[in-house]
Amino acid sequence: MAPAGGPSRSGGAGERGDVPRRGALARLAATVGSEEVLRRVVHASGTAVPALYLLGWATWPQVGLLYVLGTGLALLLEGLRLYVGLDWAIYDHLTREYEQDNLAGYALYVISSAVVALAVEPQVAVPAILMLTIADPISGLLGSGELRAAKRTFVLLATFGVCLLLASPFVPFVPALFGALAATVADGVKPVVAGYVVDDNLTIPPAAAGAMLLGFEVAALV
Repeated sequence: MAPAGGPSRSGGAGERGDVPRRGALARLAATVGSEEVLRRVVHASGTAVPALYLLGWATWPQVGLLYVLGTGLALLLEGLRLYVGLDWAIYDHLTREYEQDNLAGYALYVISSAVVALAVEPQVAVPAILMLTIADPISGLLGSGELRAAKRTFVLLATFGVCLLLASPFVPFVPALFGALAATVADGVKPVVAGYVVDDNLTIPPAAAGAMLLGFEVAALV
């Protein structure tokens, strides 16, 4: 019989099962006040652009123009950083080590959003972009501190749930389901092509938009 207050065999398995969850919570807590949170806040601030359309403050063509201008500005800044040597301190906080000699994530973020905004109707484009601006930073915080080819299952499930919630007000269930699945895969799996990690800032919006369009086609067949 175990001494009072001592460990019991029956609680051991449960405690061991809680380790991944506790580890995730510890990593999340460790990011508070860190540069990682700053990156995620800046990432989420991109929601303001589609919000202009949702609030009726801009037409969708005007939003598309903003994305085009943003893409041009991002490419100019990246050209100055990579080829001229522009070294603003803000880059130290908003770029990662592997981006020092490559196109930074914020530029890919604007480019992919612009492509989707110009290629598809806002019914599909808005949720696809929101999956990048909202679901991706949430997923990033939950998985902070981990270098993995694929994120943990609970992070993938959380990302999928957020994406599904974001898409549901805009499209029917089947397209929302397809879009959420595509965005979750794009966010959660990091393929390496020719030695380069494919950045989810580039893949989430087009993958989600394409999957939602496919979902519309599938729904029409059933």
